[in-house]
Amino acid sequence: MNIVLNGDTRQLPQSATVHDLLLQEQLLERRVAVEVNGQIITRSQHATHPLRDGDVVEIVHALGGG
Repeated sequence: MNIVLNGDTRQLPQSATVHDLLLQEQLLERRVAVEVNGQIITRSQHATHPLRDGDVVEIVHALGGG
């Protein structure tokens, strides 16, 4: 299936979850905010929230600074 991630198309397996996407994008260890089709997906839902063909996903990760 294809999704749009931060404006770019990504191909994922049909059974992919938000967790799978974060793993593929090497963002599992980062503090991120995830939005799917305008809905915030909490960290506790990442492993169970399925992605569907055509979903629009936005991921924002915090950067440290000082």
